[in-house]
Amino acid sequence: MLYCHFLWFEESTQIALWYNALSRSVFELINTIWWGIALGIAMLSILTPIPREFVTSLLGTKKGLNGILRATAAGVLLDLCSHGILMVGAKLYERGASIGQVMAFLIASPWNSFSLTLILIALIGLWWTLGFIVLSILIAISVGLIFDVLVAHQKLPENPQTIDLPENFRFWPEAKKRLRQTHFNTAFFSKMALDGIKESRMVLRWILFGVLIAGLIRAFVSTENFSNFFGPTFAGLGLTILAATIIEVCSEGSTPIAADLLTRANAPGNAFAFLMTGVSTDYTEVMVIKDTTKSWKIASFLPLLTVPQVIFIGWLINLATN
Repeated sequence: MLYCHFLWFEESTQIALWYNALSRSVFELINTIWWGIALGIAMLSILTPIPREFVTSLLGTKKGLNGILRATAAGVLLDLCSHGILMVGAKLYERGASIGQVMAFLIASPWNSFSLTLILIALIGLWWTLGFIVLSILIAISVGLIFDVLVAHQKLPENPQTIDLPENFRFWPEAKKRLRQTHFNTAFFSKMALDGIKESRMVLRWILFGVLIAGLIRAFVSTENFSNFFGPTFAGLGLTILAATIIEVCSEGSTPIAADLLTRANAPGNAFAFLMTGVSTDYTEVMVIKDTTKSWKIASFLPLLTVPQVIFIGWLINLATN
């Protein structure tokens, strides 16, 4: 008799083994990403009561490089996993951030968090980690600027929630004024928590869907064999891109796999591509962007603009190191 996560099977049939692999994968993924989801909900709880003009002031009101740089820096510094960061990105869009800023924020964020950076340093060393971070920042800035240009030329719809700040608006004086007017009591914090849960429902739906798909794929695809097939060749790079697209892995899961591609397969370009493509082609992220912006066109442009840059840089890295 075989026990597989709440179900008993009389014998170890193929169905029992398949279900065991699926349930174990889902269980492991939930255990891995729950803290990122919890932090994402907490960030939403904090962001929801903040007026749009404050978010706009922090990200910058000027279109172009200045606003993209601010959004990219926010993405790098915010310590959230790829699933938690989606909630914050969606809320930034609702609070008036430009599409270019949201894209730069999302691309720069998922594996550049402080905790994962330390893990990556331990796995592949300081210089490779710093190199990957710099390259991912450059891609985030590039993609963000291209999105803004496409919006300016009316090839993509502009964020309808964008607002212009009053000429006399000053962040800190206004923030102090609002803080003095706010009553920090039980009702306030209860409402914050409830709003955070409500605002996260759309993203949670796609995260759970992604976890299920990842579990199904893990039941049939062994990630341990990655290093045997994805060497530092153009074909290996292409297979890496394909694998990162198909297999849903959170930022915590992609980091050790990328390290294995660098250290065991001797393919640092593939490692970088795996980290970046998992972000750019992740169906959870694409669907959340589509639901947030109400535009398939905006969502599809994320991989269209990001993946070619990732492939080119990954190929250059492999070429320079092999």
